[in-house]
Amino acid sequence: MAKTVLCGANSYLQKYYFNNEFDKLPDIVKKELQIACVTFTEEVGGIIILQFNDTGNLEISVQADEKDFLFDEIGSELKIKEMQKEKKDLFEGIETYYKAILTINGE
Repeated sequence: MAKTVLCGANSYLQKYYFNNEFDKLPDIVKKELQIACVTFTEEVGGIIILQFNDTGNLEISVQADEKDFLFDEIGSELKIKEMQKEKKDLFEGIETYYKAILTINGE
């Protein structure tokens, strides 16, 4: 099963993406995700993607253009750990929501 993207931000295009399949999430949750992703890319650069793996767990991945000499790879890893700690309840709630949707849809 392919991974399902929840949201992401791209510092190169200065864009934020939110998957409309999750439009029923509360606006406050969507806003918090947007702030987290955009803040991340503003601080360390690159592209951040929040996606669900095939077991329904939320994963955070980061990519950087190979010519982006300003991208902070170590800072990126530290920022992800910080985000996972600070947003633990939010991320767990979103995982529960996603797994419930999978169950309802019979996947």
